Amino acid sequence: MGEPRHQYQRGRSQGDGYRGGDRRSPCEREATHGFSVDDIRFSGDIDPELFNGIAKRCAKAIGDNNKCNKPSQLRRFYDELVMWQTKVGADDSRFREARPFILMLNAKAAYAQGRDLVDPNFVKLLDRCLRQAEDAKTLGYAKLFFEAFLGFYKEVRPSENK
Repeated sequence: MGEPRHQYQRGRSQGDGYRGGDRRSPCEREATHGFSVDDIRFSGDIDPELFNGIAKRCAKAIGDNNKCNKPSQLRRFYDELVMWQTKVGADDSRFREARPFILMLNAKAAYAQGRDLVDPNFVKLLDRCLRQAEDAKTLGYAKLFFEAFLGFYKEVRPSENK
């Protein structure tokens, strides 16, 4: 009896591994390169353009990626941030108790990125906003920034989810 065919096949044409090229997902490839979130600051003197020009720039960079970042997906993150901000209110001790759960939004964003639902720029933006929230007041600013971001985002991608 002969050997099974599959044991010694060479040069298979499909599924035999990496052949070079860009291994990033379409979502990652479409992300704006050089996207910076360094100007998003919620402590000290608030930049007058934080909820206007900065939010608009971020919305444009993230909204230009048509492969992912659907409004409904981004809205889920906003809704959860609003929920935490409502629970915390103006109480810094409640903020300290809730902070680990608020920062867990970063893990949820990483999971969504792994499933090609959001791009690396959105993950970077969310991480920056959550890390800038250091007390109840700055958590409120994070929520307001996200609200402004979503408003401008709707301007960039108006026809989705109708």
